[in-house]
Amino acid sequence: MDSVDLQVLARARAWAAAGHPLAWVTVVRTWGSAPRPPGSWLVVRDDGLIEGSVSGGCIEDDLVARMREGHMLVDRPFTLTYGVTQEESARIGLPCGGTLELVVEPNPSVSLLQELGERLARRQLTLKHVDLAQGTTSLSDAPCGAAMQWDGTHLRTLHGPQWRLLIIGAGQISRYLAQMALALDYDVTVCDPREEHSAGWDVPGTKLVHTMPDDTLLAMQPDARCAVVALTHDPKLDDMVLLEALRSPAFYLGAVGSRLNNDRRKARLVEHFDISPEDIQRLHGPVGLHIGSHTPPEIAVSIVAEMVAVRNGVIGPAARQSGP
Repeated sequence: MDSVDLQVLARARAWAAAGHPLAWVTVVRTWGSAPRPPGSWLVVRDDGLIEGSVSGGCIEDDLVARMREGHMLVDRPFTLTYGVTQEESARIGLPCGGTLELVVEPNPSVSLLQELGERLARRQLTLKHVDLAQGTTSLSDAPCGAAMQWDGTHLRTLHGPQWRLLIIGAGQISRYLAQMALALDYDVTVCDPREEHSAGWDVPGTKLVHTMPDDTLLAMQPDARCAVVALTHDPKLDDMVLLEALRSPAFYLGAVGSRLNNDRRKARLVEHFDISPEDIQRLHGPVGLHIGSHTPPEIAVSIVAEMVAVRNGVIGPAARQSGP
């Protein structure tokens, strides 16, 4: 599965290569109950075809109408704001109180779209800079810790794998989890030093390594955009990487196993290593939201759902019902 960025970009490149004028539209600011966060984007073709989203559909309809009326393909980038008045909110269909600001880039160049596609294919985090005053767009490598920025004239958006996932074990659950994580734009590394378990790994877009899991994690220099999921059922592999992960800023740590086995794992880490009872609560075990899952793809869904919820601040370790 491809990330949303890749799908939208692939359609934009195909349209541009075929000679179709198009506009790139990005959400840059929201107020109230706006349906899509800043950084969301779409492309709309000269005949009204659209790929991607900036709302639940209401704004898209208006953008298509503007395109067909000839208001989108102007000389330089410009802004649009929706939901400023109650009348406009009612006309467009925005959620109650929602307002959002968009930047519209008419006719991005074929060469820029191609370069961005090549960067994303290399899993390279890229900064896209739009200067509305000069009417220019450029690409560069994104520095560590970069974030989207908008000051009314300059727009900087990030494209590529902004999040990382380390999966320990190359089994069936890992296969489904890796594919789902790729669709969420994670950079996915799968670590399994047991060659008999990893010989058949064939998920495109992921990196397979055979080093020891704790060494692998340390080499990654985990930060607050990193998740670690241990899926081997082997304490010699899972415990050591979780020990290092608990000492890191990684935002999500999960381990497969029954509730009893995970309780035993937590007790081992607290008793034999310098892990506090408070820190051990960061470990999600049994891994995943409790959705009654049993099969490998169902368990992968539960893990991804929990990762999304933790990343978005919806739940924390103490406020969830865990278990596959």
